[in-house]
Amino acid sequence: MPRKNSRNTKGRIIAAAWKLFYEQGYEETTVEDIVFESETSKGSFYHYFEGKDALLGTLANVFDEKYEALQETMDPGKNALEKLEYLNHELFAMIDGGISIDLLTRLLSTQLLARGEKHLLDRNRTYFRLLRKIISEGQEVGQLRQDCTVNEILKAYALWERALMYDWCLCGGEYSLVAYSDKMTPMFLESYRSPRES
Repeated sequence: MPRKNSRNTKGRIIAAAWKLFYEQGYEETTVEDIVFESETSKGSFYHYFEGKDALLGTLANVFDEKYEALQETMDPGKNALEKLEYLNHELFAMIDGGISIDLLTRLLSTQLLARGEKHLLDRNRTYFRLLRKIISEGQEVGQLRQDCTVNEILKAYALWERALMYDWCLCGGEYSLVAYSDKMTPMFLESYRSPRES
């Protein structure tokens, strides 16, 4: 039972932090604001996080919560490519509409500089487990090409999404991430369609 309670405390801190980052900006949000919003204590905050910067790595948790919700709404009748397009669209729509470019840039830069754990690359994330399931099932029913392994397709897809996010940040968000991805991702994924499906 204490484990669940500790997970709830950490989850409340993360949820409060991202709510505040969105509402008032990263620079304007203090640890005290996060502690107040999460209804926890400074001791609890520092038990889980070294400081405010450490929360940037938890954006991967925010993304995974989105993926968990999307699993419930995804049409099981879609083929593998359509499922991947759906996930991409929904995540990028969330980023476009609710995550500031400043926060995303900070997250991506922390991942580049991190010497230890790189949250975005954690293969145990919901993101990777869900993608692996979709790709495996797509290969099993002959929707995806067989001359690439599941892990090769998974790596290429994850790399594609990160590349789009990095470029969007580099360009200062001068274009709609979701609109650009909606146009380009189907073309990228088409190269993984099984020749039998063409």
